[in-house]
Order: sequence, then structure tokens, then C-alpha cells
Amino acid sequence: MKENNFDAIVIGAGMSGGWAAKEFCENGFKTLLLERGRNVEHLVDYPTTNMRPWEFKYRGRLTAKEKKENPIADSCYAYYEGSKHFFAKDSEQEYVQKKPFDWIRGYQVGGKSIMWARQVQRWSNLDFEGPVRDGFAVDWPIRYNDLEKWYSYVEKFVGVSGNKDGLDILPDGEFLKPWESNCVEDYFKEIIKKNYSDRHLIYSRCAHITESKPIFIKQGRGLCVSRRICERGCPLGGYFNANSTLIPWANKTGNLSLKVNSVVHSLIYDEKLKKAIGVRVIDSITNITKEYYAKVIFLNASTLNSNLILLNSKSKRFPNGLGNDNGLLGKYIAFHNYRATISAIHEGHKEYTTEGGKPTSSYFPRFRNVYKQETNFLRGYAAGFGAGKMRDINTEGIGEDLMNNILATKENGLWRVNSHMMGETIPKESNSVFLDKDKVDKYGIPQLNIDVGYDENDEKMINDFFEQLSEMFTKAGFKNIKTRDNSKRKPGNDIHEMGGVRMGKDPKTSLLNKWNQLHLCKNVFVTDGACMTSTSTQNPSLTFMAITARAANYAISEMKKMNI
Repeated sequence: MKENNFDAIVIGAGMSGGWAAKEFCENGFKTLLLERGRNVEHLVDYPTTNMRPWEFKYRGRLTAKEKKENPIADSCYAYYEGSKHFFAKDSEQEYVQKKPFDWIRGYQVGGKSIMWARQVQRWSNLDFEGPVRDGFAVDWPIRYNDLEKWYSYVEKFVGVSGNKDGLDILPDGEFLKPWESNCVEDYFKEIIKKNYSDRHLIYSRCAHITESKPIFIKQGRGLCVSRRICERGCPLGGYFNANSTLIPWANKTGNLSLKVNSVVHSLIYDEKLKKAIGVRVIDSITNITKEYYAKVIFLNASTLNSNLILLNSKSKRFPNGLGNDNGLLGKYIAFHNYRATISAIHEGHKEYTTEGGKPTSSYFPRFRNVYKQETNFLRGYAAGFGAGKMRDINTEGIGEDLMNNILATKENGLWRVNSHMMGETIPKESNSVFLDKDKVDKYGIPQLNIDVGYDENDEKMINDFFEQLSEMFTKAGFKNIKTRDNSKRKPGNDIHEMGGVRMGKDPKTSLLNKWNQLHLCKNVFVTDGACMTSTSTQNPSLTFMAITARAANYAISEMKKMNI
């Protein structure tokens, strides 16, 4: 018992769990960080990070066997020969798809922070007020003012490249200098500015270090050189992941105990004490069950796994899952709709080209239904925008002829422009996850049954994206405009699933309070994507981190007061 006791237990060594561990360790609390996957150390465990294309056995591609065995992982854009070792294979955790759903997972220290797209935008009050304004979900118990200082706190540690844009829909942050936009991005930005008062094309804020600061030197990180193979792990630490920052930072305090290959079965609830006292864990190597104990528990196993763990944490007091008196645990799951894309040709700026690259592009903050309801669908969408010079590639011939044809490739003077939609889906009770009654995984834990799908609101939003972007492309003089609805792209493939353990003001309609505590079990906090009441349109990772830092510091304060 003694050696298994800690001040705090954090479940999940990814982006949000790493923040919780860092905060507890820095404040002198003995902290156990549990990770179901293997250890991945910065610099040590990035086996492909410096490999050249010709050094890969399959030149970066996957074998037919790998693709057949892992259709879920293979659906992710970042899954290929150079990064496949960071993605959970489909067989590593089976689940039931009541509706088609791609659950992309990264089971290792660092989680998906190793392979993420590194886009970081703050929320505004307009986002937190969305449910009240539009009448869906429940009111958030917090507003932008509650998170503002924590956004800054996180950004200064992470390193965020961006511009001060002065937009109320997308608050400015603590920015490092941006990369330059190319001439077509600048041209399109001016077209938008000239023709629309409510739309803005801006530099897409990203978690990359573009200038040196004392905090980054302390972390041992160097500047990003825009290699654009971040999903392999960066030997420079030029982009943010938990492995190069949060985990080492927590570890150097001497207060961190990291246990890998630890699959959390459930939280242990004490009926007499009326609180959670620990965590039940299955060692994935030995299959031995162990129990660890602490005063406070932070659940950061990733959205769906956090739902699964709480649902499986049953007791006499909570027969339907920890804190689940209202029956809402696992319900109101939402995600981002990435199905719609649009592309075109730009015939201008023929005399210009690009040199090198950058790890980000341009971004349209949401402009539909921002201040009032103006469309036949609820909420709205953001969009990415990029432009690149086109080349005519001749792949005819064999051997030397093929080589010469490829080497003769030249730019043809045209630019390809493209945009993709990032649409907010509406949290609905019917979009839910629950424990399957019959199927269990290899650890004997009930499999998660996922019943999440698109709805009519999503279809209307896609049509509006096509109409509005086509109009903007036309005003810019772009030619050969083509829209595409990738209807085969499943929910979950955006990797932005949220909800199921939502925050709220009323225990009857939510699971967590404004500090991310379970209403009915105050020493359990949930601060990953499961806590989200709605999704907005922004990439969610920055908000996950800010919410975690805020909740952890509240918990620390309460522990010092002996309130937890």
C-alpha cells in the first residue's frame, strides 16, 4: 500500500495528461503518471526522424498487408512507413462501431502529441456562449475570461507562431514571429478584405518555435527549420510535443513516477469515504492487476477512453459508472466535420515561385452564424487555405528514361489553390458511446460501442461551405473550381472527438463543474476532450491544455487547503 500511494494520479501521458503531471510535480506533489502504451523518450525513440526517402524499405509507403490489417489507422493522413510506429494498430484495442467511426489512437508516452497537426487557436466568448445562443447542448460553466490567462500560460511554454489579428472571434495570443505567406495567399487575403467585411484570411497559428526564448532553452529545444515531417518526432524540438517538454519538465522535479504499459481498468470508489481512492490497472505485459492510490485523480486518457474508464468504474453507489446518476455519461459526443474540400487553378503570379516550405498555411476563422442565426443550419465552420506552384511531372519510361523525365520536371506557371472545411457538429444525446454487453478486449475490459454519425445539419453546412468558398474563389478569378464531398470519410477521422463527460452548471444536465470536477466525486477531474460541452470550430488542443492547467492549479490549491 505504501509504495503504491501518491498525492496525485494522472491517467494518460499525452498532451493534457502531461500538463496535469507537470503542474502537480512542479508544486511538490508526488505524482503517478500512468500510460497504457510504451515509453517514448525525446531524441532516443524517434527511429525514422533523420531517415532519407531512399532509406525506407518501401519508400515511405505501407504494405498491402499492413493496410488490410489496419484500415482505421490507415485512414489517417499522417500514417505511413515513417510514422506507423506511433499509431495504435487496430488490433491493440478493439471496439464496436454501431455506426462507422475511425478512432485514431496513439498509445505511448506523448500520445498523439507526437503526430498532431500543431494548429492552435484560442476560443472566444462567442464560442463559449454558443449553446445558450443557439439553444443546443447546455451552457458552459466558464467563459473566455476564465481561460485567458491560462491560454497565455500554455502558449508561452509551448511556443506559438502567429500574427496579432485583432479579431473578436479569434482572440490573439502570446505569439512568436510567423512564417511569410506566399504571394497567392497574400493576393487572396486582399481579395477577401476588399469584398467582405465579416471574413478574414489570416496566418494559421501553429505550435512551432520561430524565435529562441529562455524557456525554450531550458527545455532544450531548438528552432523549427520546417522539415515538415513532424509526425516522426523532431530531433530539434522545434514543434511542441509532450515528450520534449512536459514529461522531462515534470521528471526533473524528482516528483514524477511514470508507469508505462499500464492499462487502466477503472477508478476505485470508497463507499464510506464517498470519494475515489485510487485506480485499478492491468499490466499489458504481465496481465497482472495492480492498484494505486491517491488523494486526487486526473483522467486524461483521451476523449473516448476517458468515457470508457468512467463507464467501467462501477460500484454499489454508482452502478452505471462513476458520477453517472443522471445517465448522461457517454452521451452528447461531438466532433469536427472535415468532409468538404474545394480546389481551383490560379493563372496569375506566373513570374513568382516559392522556395522551401513552412509547417502551416492560411486560415479562415468562422464567419457564419457568429453574432446571429443567419443560415438554415446551426453554428458554423472554419477553413484552411493553401496555394502552391504546379508542376507537370512526366512519369513515362523505365530506368534511365524515367529518371531523366522526372528530373526534367518544371513548374508550368500555374498555381493550385485549395481549402478544407472544419465544421462544428452539434452535441446530441443520440451521439453516444457505451460499454458493449457482450464483447470484451484482450484485457477483459468491455469494448466501447460507438454510435456517432453525421446529421442533416452537417449536410447543410457542407453545401454552404461549397457555395461560399466557390463565391470567394470566383471573386479572386480562380479557374476550374472543383468541390468534393468525401462522404466516405467517417466521423472520428478528424481526430477531434469531444464530449461525453461534459462540463455544466447543473448536476442534472452535466457531469463536471466549472473546475472540471465530477459533480458527484470531487476528487476526480476530467480535463481532456471528454470534458467539452461543445466543439466550436477551432482545433481543440490548445483549449484542452489551458483547461488542464487551470483545473490542476485549482486542485493544487484545494489540496493545500485540505479541501480534497
